[in-house]
Amino acid sequence: MSDIKKHTLNPNKWIDLYADYLYNYAVTRVDSQDLAKDLVQETFFSGLKGKDNFRGQASERTWLISILKRKIIDHYRKINSVKGKKEVRVNFYADGDKKGSWIEECVPQTWGNEAEKNIENEELKKALDFCIQNLPEKYRIVFLLKSVQNYESNEICNELGISSSNLWVIIHRARLQLRKCLEENWFKN
Repeated sequence: MSDIKKHTLNPNKWIDLYADYLYNYAVTRVDSQDLAKDLVQETFFSGLKGKDNFRGQASERTWLISILKRKIIDHYRKINSVKGKKEVRVNFYADGDKKGSWIEECVPQTWGNEAEKNIENEELKKALDFCIQNLPEKYRIVFLLKSVQNYESNEICNELGISSSNLWVIIHRARLQLRKCLEENWFKN
């Protein structure tokens, strides 16, 4: 006979017992009250759908927090992925037989002077190289491995001895610094 207590679920009391706790947990991680509320609702819904999978090894609250953590991770993955981009439609003609719109990613490119574009691209490349070289060493290495050399995240983490969350923080900070540098050295010229 096992001395380990089996926990049970009582979905009828989740809102009273855990809604505030889950909301506070979520809002500190997503910085949006509305999004935090949505994530808590999704957590409760997923908990109801998956209640048959609950093995009773953890408390109800711990189990719900683990669901919420996955919801938060999924949210950040979605907003950082190409698949997560919203379709933005661009209207070309408001009426007539050519009425319609394009999904932004499929809009035909303008026909322009290729020589001018090549000069701009070369100048942009120089500005970008300058900005990358001025990143802190760790940021530069992580950015180049992930964004330029297309290494997998787990390879970078193993090679540099960092966690995946640390990797994404470094990439985010590197991109912010690159953006600022490019704004100062490329876009203002």
